[in-house]
Amino acid sequence: MKKILIAVDSTNDSKGILSLFRNLVWSPESIILLHVEQLEGNSMMTAMLGDAELATLKDALKGTEYKEALDKKAEKVLTYYKKEMGNGGLINIKTVIREGHPSEEILKVSEEEGVDLIIVGCSGKSRMRKLVTGCASREVEKNAKMPVLIAKGNGCGEHAHLWSGREAYAIR
Repeated sequence: MKKILIAVDSTNDSKGILSLFRNLVWSPESIILLHVEQLEGNSMMTAMLGDAELATLKDALKGTEYKEALDKKAEKVLTYYKKEMGNGGLINIKTVIREGHPSEEILKVSEEEGVDLIIVGCSGKSRMRKLVTGCASREVEKNAKMPVLIAKGNGCGEHAHLWSGREAYAIR
């Protein structure tokens, strides 16, 4: 693998990505660490916004304390993961911050960067909560043009899954 996109956030579920990456993925030539900022409320609220409404929300938040706090949090998250991966000897790590719907932004960045693999975490949400708020890892898996490795979180089953097309491979 030449280039891998790793989507991370501030939850403990994302930390499972580090273990998975260290144990299962050979060192790629480069890594793109992506954090997608949740602009407002829960993912269900922003998921219902169209492109025009989302653009208006982004404009309205520019220069606010709330947006500055989001940016600071994103930098902190990316710095943590970059440091952890750097401790493992990886040096070609690019960080990217995006705003919007997580699954859409993950897919956009994967296409723009021409990655060979996407790694995302699974939140371990209950079925009811997934129904209400959605599940970014499942949306990425369904719509990605390259393999997607889903790292387990609490409640996501006993092992991670590698999705390639419609086939799933369990990874213990």
